[in-house]
Amino acid sequence: MCGFPRQTIAQPVATHPLKIGPFSIAAPSVLAPMAGVTDLPFRTICRALGAGLAPSEMLTADTQLWHTHKSRQRLPNLTETQPRSVQIVGADPVQLADAARRGVALGAQIIDINMGCPAKKVCRKAAGSALLADEALVTKILSAVVNAVEVPVTLKIRTGTCPQNRNGVRIARIAEDAGIQALAVHGRTRACRFNGNAEYDTIAAMVARVSIPVLANGDIRCVESAAAVLHHTGAAGLMIGRGAQGNPWLFREINHYLRHGTKLPQPDLQEIFTVLRAHLRAVHHHYGEHLGVRIARKHIGWYLVRLPNGEVLRQQFNALPGCGTQIDFVETLSHQTLSATILKKRRDEAA
Repeated sequence: MCGFPRQTIAQPVATHPLKIGPFSIAAPSVLAPMAGVTDLPFRTICRALGAGLAPSEMLTADTQLWHTHKSRQRLPNLTETQPRSVQIVGADPVQLADAARRGVALGAQIIDINMGCPAKKVCRKAAGSALLADEALVTKILSAVVNAVEVPVTLKIRTGTCPQNRNGVRIARIAEDAGIQALAVHGRTRACRFNGNAEYDTIAAMVARVSIPVLANGDIRCVESAAAVLHHTGAAGLMIGRGAQGNPWLFREINHYLRHGTKLPQPDLQEIFTVLRAHLRAVHHHYGEHLGVRIARKHIGWYLVRLPNGEVLRQQFNALPGCGTQIDFVETLSHQTLSATILKKRRDEAA
């Protein structure tokens, strides 16, 4: 569902390639890094469907934990489309600088710093969006990481700590002074978490006060809202998060709408099931039998709930015990759905 802003932009919105250091990102929409969501299979599909950039899930700055299975899954993967962006999270400047160096050594071409996550387990460690309350520490962290690596460093933040203290403009200026190459801003404060509507006035103020590229993020779920947010903020591009879950075609649709002012047709059922099957198999391959079944329930469920009778389909899929049964379910559903669609079309033509 599309929320604020509601106005429709009937003409193309001027966009230019997003420059991050030596990299030119042609597509105006990029994938937001989301813990537990933007794994390698999902990033790969989003890039194939138009996302100009797809940063990894956040990786702890404590490199002593990088040997764990979860961290290994989040390390740079050299098979990914370039540029490879890896997000790190922490609160210690020295530790974050070391994590950035290690990430680059493993293949990261852009280092992204997380100062936007509102999760309690992150903020309890004074990391993520909790850092926005300590501008002096923000300055130390950004300077330490930028000076530690030769690759571009980017930053993900929120508009402030709470609605009464939207200090995002000050943080943006600190980031620019420290050498940050691009800034992504979620239009909510830390205190707001994901409640209420995103606001874009603060993002527009940041765009007006800094010369580095600013990406607008928050509540962008359709082409109309994408164009309206870009028009309202003057941002260099858009970062799409929850709106892409189960709908990776959103990047392709937004890119086309911004460039041409017209809507692409929605993906047909044939394409939906082609992508769904590919995503399912990629999840199984990436995570293995045991974990792959659990991860697939989340990702495939987002596709299924968009189909007719979607909630029932999602519940049925979640009850399946193994990779083989999940694949069989999707194959059978695909065949039945496509056959029913073809039969209905023939009946309509004959009527």
